Amino acid sequence: MQAQAQVLQVEPGRVRLRISNAGGGCGRCDEPGGCRSVQITQAFGLPKAEFWLPSELVLAPGDRVLIAIPDGGALKAAMASYGLGAVLLLLGAAAGVGLSGEGTVDAAAAVGGALGLGFAYGLNRLLFRSRSWRTQLQMKLAPEAACLHSFEESR
Repeated sequence: MQAQAQVLQVEPGRVRLRISNAGGGCGRCDEPGGCRSVQITQAFGLPKAEFWLPSELVLAPGDRVLIAIPDGGALKAAMASYGLGAVLLLLGAAAGVGLSGEGTVDAAAAVGGALGLGFAYGLNRLLFRSRSWRTQLQMKLAPEAACLHSFEESR
């Protein structure tokens, strides 16, 4: 996955960027027959278009760069964030039902599910503090003239 961005500000070791093209799906969102799925991502407001990234490149305000996320990085982050929570919610609810007595099944499932979600939250907090995990998700910058192969070679 990659996106084009413009450099807004440069500080030692990092740059502030503005995303130029917000990619999303097949690009047929508003056409007849399009699924409009990108609108779901904007239900709570437009995504943030400006942010800071670490960079060792020599850049100046106005320069254009490519931002790339390593292959599988978005999937790993989504599975950790959403998949782990969903699995532990279901396992917690199932454990609550299994340990409950008659007449308390619904309450036990709710408590078990809440405990599963709480456990997932804690695991995610630990996971995202891990340097080895963060390096798998780290975005890389390259000058806009660079080709896709330069990202693969820099790994």
